[in-house]
Amino acid sequence: MDDNRPNPELLLKKVQEEERQQRVGKLKIYLGAAPGVGKTYTMLQDALSQQKEGKDIVIGVAESHGRAEIDALLGKIELLPRQEINYRGQKLSEFNLDGALKRHPQLILMDEMAHTNAPGVRHKKRWQDIKELMDRGIDVYTTLNVQHIESLNDDVSHIIHAPIKETVPDLMIEKADTIELVDLPPEDLLKRLREGKVYIPERVELAEKKFFRKGNLTALRELALRVTAERVGSQVQLYRQGEGIQHIWPTKEKILVCVGPGPESLKLIRSAFRTASHLKAEWIAVYVDTPRIKSTEEIRNSAILNLRLAEQLGGNIRILTGFDVVSEVLKFAREQNVTQIIVWKHIRPRWINLFHRNISDELVRKSEEIDVYIMTGSISKQAQSKIIVSHVVISWFVYIFSFGMVGLATLIDFVLYPFLNSASLVLVYILGVIVVALFGKSGPSVMTSLLSVLAYEFFFMQPFYNISVNSIDDFITLVIMLVVTLIISHLTIITRRETFAAKHFEHQTSALFNLSRQLSNTRGVKKLLAVGIKYINEIFNSDVIALMPENGRLKIVSWSNSKTPSLDEKEMGVAQWVYEMRQIAGLGTGTLPFSNAVYIPLLASKGVIGVLRVQPKTNELFSPEQMRLLESCANQIALSLEVDRHAD
Repeated sequence: MDDNRPNPELLLKKVQEEERQQRVGKLKIYLGAAPGVGKTYTMLQDALSQQKEGKDIVIGVAESHGRAEIDALLGKIELLPRQEINYRGQKLSEFNLDGALKRHPQLILMDEMAHTNAPGVRHKKRWQDIKELMDRGIDVYTTLNVQHIESLNDDVSHIIHAPIKETVPDLMIEKADTIELVDLPPEDLLKRLREGKVYIPERVELAEKKFFRKGNLTALRELALRVTAERVGSQVQLYRQGEGIQHIWPTKEKILVCVGPGPESLKLIRSAFRTASHLKAEWIAVYVDTPRIKSTEEIRNSAILNLRLAEQLGGNIRILTGFDVVSEVLKFAREQNVTQIIVWKHIRPRWINLFHRNISDELVRKSEEIDVYIMTGSISKQAQSKIIVSHVVISWFVYIFSFGMVGLATLIDFVLYPFLNSASLVLVYILGVIVVALFGKSGPSVMTSLLSVLAYEFFFMQPFYNISVNSIDDFITLVIMLVVTLIISHLTIITRRETFAAKHFEHQTSALFNLSRQLSNTRGVKKLLAVGIKYINEIFNSDVIALMPENGRLKIVSWSNSKTPSLDEKEMGVAQWVYEMRQIAGLGTGTLPFSNAVYIPLLASKGVIGVLRVQPKTNELFSPEQMRLLESCANQIALSLEVDRHAD
């Protein structure tokens, strides 16, 4: 199997992005830290260059604010007439969207993307006008200050100590084909302000006392630089993944921490957090869920709790599925352009390594250009005994089955020996190796291969009942048999585990798609809840109850079991808290964790309309990825319920 092949999902995403760009107009955003850095001037200069090359360009909106250099440029490009809006006895001049669509230029310039339109026009915000222009195939150049980005609203408010009322959703930033940073040092910007090149003289003194303070400008400049760097970084990552590039491009630091179920993972996570904070870098906590590690619910639950600590500290979290921890970690690290891996190494006697794989050493050996940082700690005697027991006892059934399978294959060959040639007898042993490999365990599969070779040599090669090789032909036969059985067992294990992972992913994706389709074709609160509960029950193998408010108190209205459920006072208290506080609580969370179920609010656009209670049928906690999927299902149900209410 080729581990260097491009990710098909990323290739599909790239193709879809290219098709989208062909269908809709392109967007270029001139981003600045504050007014006056030169965004509008730079936009007009670029537009003039495009116009000289023959491109059809008009100005939809451009504000000079009395700046002579901008007024001079405005006269060189066609200006689209604006529409007049009468509002409370005043005439307001706004962008004429219908006129622009009728004119349909190749490129239109739209200053101040975050502007709020006057009442009476089609869209409330100018970014909505820009979106419609793009959807109609018109390219758009626009300007934006970093404080108007929705996701940065709270950060900017803390910096300037004032609320930001006009914002642009991050979705529009993601739609931009190009983001060009127009930067100016705070000292130069303050100089321009005092010279009257930013605001009219009457506003300069007030602006300098309020917004245009050097500390504010420096902080906003850092935010603008960060937004631009993140945008460029995501483009680099998409290009690398789309082209299947495996080697690391050290454009910026990115940290990956390997998380397991043990308490040492807490130290790793805190160390990764401190390192990432110091480097101002992105960091990811990764847990590899393999059939061997997934032997007990307690182990997996412990790993999930460790991941949640990483999530609370601001790290991105991922659960990977695969049989080889080292290969999965390195493959993911190269896809994400990770520059540093942090891993734990137990200090233990060397002889224990004969029974226990040393993941940290393998990561160092195979990491190539990725730096690996190892944290060490001693392992207790109790833990050492657990390691030995886990490898000697946990798979005892599979090893016994392996002995039995070799014995059965030998018995079958004894029966068929008079009728078959030696090559056919070997096939019986290979069949036994494949059956053992279906358990997904490497150790028993290798042992079965070796025992099969020895049994064939002992019982069916002359001299019989003697382990000796008398000719080069016999030796080559045994070597080929061993190699073939080992390869077949290895490929069988890989195929079985990847098939299991693919089926699991396909099952969840299919169920989520069916949920969306069924909800869109269903009307009525009870029917919508029944559909949603059924599919959550299938996806998460859980008992689900829906609670809706009645006179301010929650009441059970729908459930997945055949029997009518009942909740005690404590459980109803958890549900009521979730409904009132609009937060997830219950099993595996940091709030009211004593419950044996997780409670999720049904969040609609106008508030909470109910609560879902999801209780796993096993004792496994929901992973962070499952929790996000569960929230998505709940939000989809809430949206359908709200639409149904509006329709009524």
